[in-house]
Amino acid sequence: MGEEKNYFVHPSAFVEDNVTIGTDTKIWHQVQVRTGAKIGSNCIFGKSVFIDTNVTIGDNVKIQNLVSVYQGVTIEDDVFVGPHVCFTNDLLPRATSPEWTIIKTLVKKGASIGANSTIICGITIGEYSMIGAGSLVSRDVQPFTLVFGNPAKLRGYACFCGEILRKTDEPLPAGTILHCSECKRDVML
Repeated sequence: MGEEKNYFVHPSAFVEDNVTIGTDTKIWHQVQVRTGAKIGSNCIFGKSVFIDTNVTIGDNVKIQNLVSVYQGVTIEDDVFVGPHVCFTNDLLPRATSPEWTIIKTLVKKGASIGANSTIICGITIGEYSMIGAGSLVSRDVQPFTLVFGNPAKLRGYACFCGEILRKTDEPLPAGTILHCSECKRDVML
C-alpha cells in the first residue's frame, strides 16, 4: 500500500524522483521540481515555478508565479519571493562551456524579494531584509534593510512585520535600535 501524501501537487506539475516535500506544502500549475530538491512544510509554489536539482527551501516559504530557483540557492524559513524573480548560479555563463562552477546564494529567514528582481549568485540576503520590485541585487543585503534599484542600494530599514522603519541611503551604526509603530517590536541593527 502506498504512502499517503500530506502535501498537494497539482496534476500539471512535474515533480521528479528523490524530492522531499514537507507537510501542507502546495505545488500549483506547471511547477517543475528537480531531483534532490528539499522543500519544507507549509510552502506555496505558484504557477510555472522552477526548482532546480538539490535546491533547499525552508518552511513557510511563498514563491510566486514564474520564479526560477537554480541549483546552489538555499532559501531559509518564512521567505517571500515575488513573481518573475530569477536567481542565477554562474558568474561566467557560456552555452558551450564544458566545465562551470555553481556559485551559491543564501536567502536568510524572513527576507522578501520583490517582483521581477534578479539575484546575482554568490551573495547572502539577510534576515528580514526587503528587496524592492525590479531590483538587480549583486551584493550582500544586510539584515532588516530595504534595498531597491539597478543596482540595488540601501534605501532604508524594515521591521520583522515588513513596515518601513526609516528611509535613508546612509547606513545606521551597528547597535542602533529602531522601534516599529505598527507591530510595536524593536529591531536592533
